[in-house]
Amino acid sequence: MRRFITFLFALALLGAAAVAGAGWWWVHQPLRLSAATLDLSIEPGTLPRGVAQAVREAGVDVDPRVLYAWFRISGEGQRIKAGSYELERGITPERLLDKLARGEESLRAVTLVEGWTFRQMRAALAKAEALKGDTLNLAEADLMKLLGREGVPAEGRFFPDTYTYSKGSSDLKVFQRALRAMDKRLAQAWAQRSPKSILKTPEEALILASIVEKETGKAADRTLIAAVFQNRLRIGMPLQTDPTVIYGLGEKFDGNLRKADLQADSAYNTYLRAGLPPTPIALPGKASLLAAVQPAPGNFLYFVAKGDGSSHFSASLDEHNRAVNKYQRGQ
Repeated sequence: MRRFITFLFALALLGAAAVAGAGWWWVHQPLRLSAATLDLSIEPGTLPRGVAQAVREAGVDVDPRVLYAWFRISGEGQRIKAGSYELERGITPERLLDKLARGEESLRAVTLVEGWTFRQMRAALAKAEALKGDTLNLAEADLMKLLGREGVPAEGRFFPDTYTYSKGSSDLKVFQRALRAMDKRLAQAWAQRSPKSILKTPEEALILASIVEKETGKAADRTLIAAVFQNRLRIGMPLQTDPTVIYGLGEKFDGNLRKADLQADSAYNTYLRAGLPPTPIALPGKASLLAAVQPAPGNFLYFVAKGDGSSHFSASLDEHNRAVNKYQRGQ
């Protein structure tokens, strides 16, 4: 009997050793990624279990339960820092945890602001601390070709967010990450579009979202502004939005939009031309992307600023004119 118990104990020890060996092997094996590089965003307050799930959702082929167990067993799980990370092929569970616990993403950061134009974005990257300007001398078309989007306008193609990078990183990597982020956000928004939306393609959604971004003074108005523009598109009415005209003026705009500007024909003059402009006019954020594809219900065709950041919405021209007199002319 004693020999049998000894035998069982020995088997248990061997089993534990085998499990330990398998675990050691696993944490040193490269994880399988769905692409050469993946973006991983960890929101503040996310617990280790949620981090493991976020890693899976970012495109890493790993069982989040196993990854969470590794976080716990290592004792480092509670040290994981929030931020935006870039994962590359070859990364192991051990290296992943070390990267997250050390917060390597937070060495340097650059913020791309919602509503910025591509020109403003490039200027910000050119000034970013310790970021190599490898693309500074590239024309817009050449940059987009380098990014694998030959012939695609750069405007509106990059997601506004805070991007972190290590000292001496290339600005091309930030462009790549922002481009991938916009692709992802636009696809997510398009998948959630309202069946009543008049928009036919993700491209149209991106263009409209950029207009909503520039027209919105108060967040709660986004879906209503989107509704106005979709209603106008539905009946063939010009969008009549100042931001597109201003965008068309480019560097000639001096801060004062004149009557002559509204009467000068251009591809971006939505007072003279029906439909959407040919390209986005700014970097739209997540809220504007969703508003563009999920407009508020209603038959609104007009809106006017009330002076407090919000807008008054009207379904008829008579009502709109009364609102203009009240809020703009004080009558």
